[in-house]
Amino acid sequence: MLKIILFFLTVLSTTLVGGPYYSFGIMTILLAHEMGHFFVSRRYGIPASLPYFIPFPLSPFGTFGAIIKMQGIIINKKALFDIGVAGPIMSFLTSLPFAVIGMKLSKVQKIVEGQGFIRLGDPYLFKIIQKFIYGELPPNYDIVLHPFGYAGWVGLFVTALNLLPVGQLDGGHVVYAIFGAKSRIVYLATTFFMLFLSLFYNPGWLALVILLIIFGMKHPEPYDMETEIDGKRKILALIILLIFILSFTPSPFPELNVIRELKKDV
Repeated sequence: MLKIILFFLTVLSTTLVGGPYYSFGIMTILLAHEMGHFFVSRRYGIPASLPYFIPFPLSPFGTFGAIIKMQGIIINKKALFDIGVAGPIMSFLTSLPFAVIGMKLSKVQKIVEGQGFIRLGDPYLFKIIQKFIYGELPPNYDIVLHPFGYAGWVGLFVTALNLLPVGQLDGGHVVYAIFGAKSRIVYLATTFFMLFLSLFYNPGWLALVILLIIFGMKHPEPYDMETEIDGKRKILALIILLIFILSFTPSPFPELNVIRELKKDV
């Protein structure tokens, strides 16, 4: 019952933020992400719940995403890897059509200060899609995203966020499956990189950095740490890295760019 209530509350909160098209898009993407984890967990005999959606109408996304509960021990690195990659692959593949269709349905419009538009930073995939559909935009013009496009943007943002190679995030599972105890080096490098972004580029990442510092170095070991992942999974790990690069947005909301604001005051 709680899952159903949270689902409909999240539909309501996302509709309030971006309209019914946005709500349909982002709920589909989040559901695909969590069901990817769900089915692969069940495949390995790990009990997993259906997703709990988290409504949050005060955020620009209308939600804090969704989670599933898993019980039991992950048997080996292969299972850890497969469970980790399943969600991001599904959310990326689901975000892609919403991004493309949403971009085609969007409008190119002259941007005038004071119109109240919220500027979004573009992940690399959005830049590629924009070039393919619209080419070079004239000066002082920008794309006003259709709600489907915004759902695709948020879906890519969530995918990249989950693929950060830290702790209990999906990317942390993948890195731990590949590097084991040595993954701590990757965790530290990622935390310092995000700290650099938050201090010198976009302070919106600071809350995430604090969470990474508190929780980022912890990862439970699978029951079998001896069996290594195979070559196919290592190739898939490179594909996952490419998905992260295509989906990541260094400055999701450029208005929070500290360096730019300081330059204005000089």
